[in-house]
Amino acid sequence: MRHINIPIFIPHMGCPNLCVFCDQRSISGKRAFDERKVREEIEGVLATAKDEDETEIAFFGGSFTGINRALMCRLLDMAQEYIERGRVSGIRLSTRPDYIDREVLELLSHYGVKHVELGLQSMDDGVLAAARRGHDAACAEKACRLVKEYGFSLVGQMMIGLPDSSAETECATAERLCELAVDAVRIYPTVVFRGTELCEMAKAGQYEPLSDGEAILRTKTALRVFVERGIPCIRVGLCASERLSSGEVFGGANHSAIGELAMGELYYDLICEKLDGMGELSGKNAVIYVSKGSTSKAIGQKKKNYERILKKYSLNRLKVLEKSEILGYNIIIDLV
Repeated sequence: MRHINIPIFIPHMGCPNLCVFCDQRSISGKRAFDERKVREEIEGVLATAKDEDETEIAFFGGSFTGINRALMCRLLDMAQEYIERGRVSGIRLSTRPDYIDREVLELLSHYGVKHVELGLQSMDDGVLAAARRGHDAACAEKACRLVKEYGFSLVGQMMIGLPDSSAETECATAERLCELAVDAVRIYPTVVFRGTELCEMAKAGQYEPLSDGEAILRTKTALRVFVERGIPCIRVGLCASERLSSGEVFGGANHSAIGELAMGELYYDLICEKLDGMGELSGKNAVIYVSKGSTSKAIGQKKKNYERILKKYSLNRLKVLEKSEILGYNIIIDLV
């Protein structure tokens, strides 16, 4: 079964301020929202979906619960039609934590909303202030608790490489999201878009954009916090469809495979830790078993992990195979 989101981007609608990093119009590829085209967008994706696919309508891009209430209800009504006709399974939306309260959640409860994604970005008050986020960590914690209280699946979105952020504050954010019982996460290394305050800060030497290498290592560190607690990361980095063209991006972690690279580095660490405890390995053959769909991450992009592991442990031969009973980032290694 494939999971398909039908993304309806509502660029910067409902957002009370402009964070230093934000240019939702560039990210979504849209400069204005046209309600009349929403049904057309939904139908376009459904035309390519299969009956067995799990399909959700996803309101992304702005702060969905902060837009004009009449518009929000019209969009939810439209999405609910597709649920009632059996054409989609649910609704997913993203919003800001300061646009979550009991009144909003009561309203969402009347629709087929399954997942609420909160743009938390950081749980450090200093980082939130430097990013001009407009709320503090206490507000974010309250929103997380309310979303869980009302029975929605909670997805926490965090960022890597914000102004005044560090690997330590990012790990602390990941730890706090685990404590708040998020059901899944998205991790976004910071991309510096032209026309944003962050771009001007970078030009003035007040902010140094992350290199791809730095972003990969810091993302790996945060990712490991979630992996060790069994919390799935459903996305690292912006989607290819989010139009990260060279003309729109000034700098930062804009590698098209940033997620695959970060996950590959995590797999390398996990494999090496297992092998380190297996005694003398020189001249031996090793078979590494990973979960379904994880072979490429374990081997690494361009076989980077494969070659590093062979050399580091002087192995004679190395294979990486999948086992359906292995879940997540668990690994089994046999010496043959």
